[in-house]
Amino acid sequence: PTEPPSPQEHGLDFQRLLDASTYKEMFRQDMIRWGEEKRHADPGFFCRAAVKGALQPVWVVSDTRRLSDVEWFRDAYGDAVQTVRVVATEETRKRRNWVFVTGVDDAESECGLDQGVAFDWVITNDGDKVALGEQLEMLVQSLHRSL
Repeated sequence: PTEPPSPQEHGLDFQRLLDASTYKEMFRQDMIRWGEEKRHADPGFFCRAAVKGALQPVWVVSDTRRLSDVEWFRDAYGDAVQTVRVVATEETRKRRNWVFVTGVDDAESECGLDQGVAFDWVITNDGDKVALGEQLEMLVQSLHRSL
């Protein structure tokens, strides 16, 4: 498979592809298909890209979506890996304009980590800024202790 043309080549708005808008949904299945083809050919493709050139003592690799991603990081970095799952209720997600799409939201790209991973941290993000801040502070303190 070949790499898809960049958003600029298609005249796409990159920032709008990052949100939960209808705009992104028009291209989402094509993006997922391309990603699946890359992972099938090389399960570590995106993981290596995420850490390429990273020299910081703590990295935040956001939005891993498959057990193979978590396994790759654990194989590569062992006990240094801390997995964090951010959760929100379906009601909260709907308030943030999320709408379930069959064939997309029930695909591995969206729910591949719903089972099979014992997360080190589970952060709840339902709109309570104080509670979110407290949870993140605990995570940051733990990371500082491990440095």
